[in-house]
Amino acid sequence: MESSIFDRAQSIMTNRRTTAESQNEMRIAEINARLPQVREVNDALINTGRELIRIISEGRNGINVEDKIEQLRQYNLSAQAMLRELLKQNGYPSDYLDVHYTCPKCSDTGYYNGRFCDCFKKLCGKLATDELNKSANLALSNFDTFSLSYYKGDDYFTMKRILEFTIQYAETFTPDSGSIFMFGETGLGKTHLSLAAANRILEKGYSVIYDSAINILRKIEKEHFSREHSSEMIDLVISADLLILDDLGTEYETPFYNATIYNIINTRLNSCKPSIISTNLDFGGIKQRYDGRVVSRIVAAYTCLEFKGEDIRLQIKKDNLK
Repeated sequence: MESSIFDRAQSIMTNRRTTAESQNEMRIAEINARLPQVREVNDALINTGRELIRIISEGRNGINVEDKIEQLRQYNLSAQAMLRELLKQNGYPSDYLDVHYTCPKCSDTGYYNGRFCDCFKKLCGKLATDELNKSANLALSNFDTFSLSYYKGDDYFTMKRILEFTIQYAETFTPDSGSIFMFGETGLGKTHLSLAAANRILEKGYSVIYDSAINILRKIEKEHFSREHSSEMIDLVISADLLILDDLGTEYETPFYNATIYNIINTRLNSCKPSIISTNLDFGGIKQRYDGRVVSRIVAAYTCLEFKGEDIRLQIKKDNLK
C-alpha cells in the first residue's frame, strides 16, 4: 500500500476518534450542568478506577482480590444502569454519555485484535479507488446527457431498452447485483453509459473502479514484476464493490494479460462481485482473442447488451461540417 494512502487513512481515523471523544466531552459537560444527580453517579463511576488500584494493592497483603473486584464490578453495573435510567427520565437517549465512534469495533483506532480493522482496510481501499478514478473523467458523462436522438428505427428501441436497463441497474445497485457485458461497434455509447452508471453508484457510497482494460492491466503488470512483487492493484480490482472494465480487447495480446483478464472475471464471479465490461469485440472476437473460458463465463453469468446504431462521433462530425 502506498505510504501516502496509508498516512491519509491514519489521519482520517485519528480525526474520527478525536471528534467522537470531543463530542462526548461536550455531552458530559452539558449533562453535568443540567443534571447534578447524573454527575454524582458519573463521579462514582470514575472513582471505581482508583478503588480498583487500591484493591489490587491490598491483595498483596492477603486480601481476597477476586471477591473485591467482583463487588466493584456489580457496583459498577448498578451505577451504569442507574445512570442510563436517569438519562431516559430526563429525555435523553440512554447511551447519550457513551463515546459514539464511527467504528465501535475498533473505537476508531484502525486496529482490532492486533490487526488492521475492516473499517481501516475499507477506508484505504476507498482512498486508493478515488486516486485511481481521478484520471477517468467520471464527471463528463451522466444519464441525462445520453441522447437517443442519434439512433434510428429498430436501433432506437434497442438503445432505449439498454438505457432504461442501465439506469435501473445503477439506481438499484448493491454489491450483490449482477454483471453486465456491453458490446458493439465503436462510438455507440458504451463508455458513456458505463461512466454514467459509475457516477450514480459512487454517489450511493459504493467503491467503484473505472478504467480502461489496458490501464488496469499495465498497473497490475508493473506491480507484479516489480522488485516488491506487489499485489495491491489486483487486490483492489478484485475487491471493489463494482469493477467497470472499459475497452476490453484494446490491450496488447500477451499471455500475462490474457491470464489476468480471466483471473479478474473468474475471481469476481466466484466472489459474487459485479462487473461491467465494455468492448468493441463481438463474441467471436472475444473467443478468438481470449481463452474460451472467458466467453463461457461471460455468456453464462453476465447480462449481455448489444449496442446498435451508427457511430455517434461521426454523426456529430458530419453535423458540424454542414
